[in-house]
Amino acid sequence: MTMKMEALLEQIRAVQGADAWSVTERTEEGWEFYLIRGRLDQHRARQTRTFSVTLYAAQEDGKYLGSANAPIAPTATPEEAARILADLRLRAAYVRNPFYTLVRPDGRPAEPAPAPDTAAIARDFLVTLRDLPQTADADLNSAEVFVTAVREHLVNSEGVDVTGVWPSGMVEAVVNARRDGHEVELYRMLRSGSCDAEGLRRQLGDALRFSRDRLGAVPTPALGKTTVLFSTDAACQIYGWFIDRMSTGMRYRRISDWEPGKPVVDGAEGDLVTVEALPALPNASRTCAFDAEGARIEPFTVIDKGIAARSWGGRQFSCYLGLEDSCVPNCFAVTGGSMGAEELRAGDHLEIVEFSDFQVDPFNGDIAGEIRLGYLRRGGETTVVTGGSVSGSMAEFAKTMRMSRETVQYDTLSVPAVTALYGVTVAGVEE
Repeated sequence: MTMKMEALLEQIRAVQGADAWSVTERTEEGWEFYLIRGRLDQHRARQTRTFSVTLYAAQEDGKYLGSANAPIAPTATPEEAARILADLRLRAAYVRNPFYTLVRPDGRPAEPAPAPDTAAIARDFLVTLRDLPQTADADLNSAEVFVTAVREHLVNSEGVDVTGVWPSGMVEAVVNARRDGHEVELYRMLRSGSCDAEGLRRQLGDALRFSRDRLGAVPTPALGKTTVLFSTDAACQIYGWFIDRMSTGMRYRRISDWEPGKPVVDGAEGDLVTVEALPALPNASRTCAFDAEGARIEPFTVIDKGIAARSWGGRQFSCYLGLEDSCVPNCFAVTGGSMGAEELRAGDHLEIVEFSDFQVDPFNGDIAGEIRLGYLRRGGETTVVTGGSVSGSMAEFAKTMRMSRETVQYDTLSVPAVTALYGVTVAGVEE
């Protein structure tokens, strides 16, 4: 016999010294498919249910608030659940954060979401993979497809009681290219909600092309400071820097000094960034009307043409900044820039499409990445290159960066299809 939400809530309310609490029941039902060389090797159904419980303990007459979180299995006995809850209460008493309040109900009913049709979504994924354009020298080696219907039911001590339902899908794929006894392998992990057939074909089609081109790549020369174009998911790290620096957590900790009403970058001469926070994007892997703490997600502007507009974040740091209506959005969309993608590609540049690793430091904006595949254009000629690295700082690049008018979506983030950073230091394979 498995535990019900009502029984767990009854136990939580009985915990001595717990001043507040929050419980999330998450249920996942779906399918997993495993393909080898385009053929279905095996599949299985999957169903899981878990509870996540957070207890809060106020200290020194409400000056501080501590919290502790742990999962509780639905198969736990009342005695096992009681031991976990007692341990949470004890742990919460040792945490001393400035006091804050939990999310409260907004009094507005939520529109019920329809249950996802996982069978239809799975079929769309499998058909899209089957029809992927493959050749004798470049094909889909293997793939794993995960299709899940997610249901989250959140209840807290302030009276919030909300439920969200949405589809979540993922494809893990390996593509291979072969030539003259040499082979290149590229890995992709692509997330979406229902099947984004167009996005799946585009990203795996690109991976097949990149794997073929990688076979003929030459070492990247030392280019010094040059123009670098980003046209794949590495661009998400660039725009993630803008988004993260507008979070309440980074602002409260003074990691970010961006303040509403002020430019995020002084002296900007390039395209000015605009970021919208959204509850959903088409085929995103999370489209619930509420965030993980029960706060309703409404669309709002985070950065408006280079001016900080409104922060986003969880309840704790939002309270510290005096923001009562803040939330953690499911999705973000960056508005396109002033130039076409092909315009940005017209001059001399290095377009990097594959990194061994690429990161943007959230503290100071420093970028670092090891080049796995790039297209070097000089004097109208294009050379496929590999190796070397890029470095520099977004704090400087953001002043002159250019963005394409066209945009592309990577799961929960929509960004310009091509982003140009100027003055990036490119170290070659041999200096």
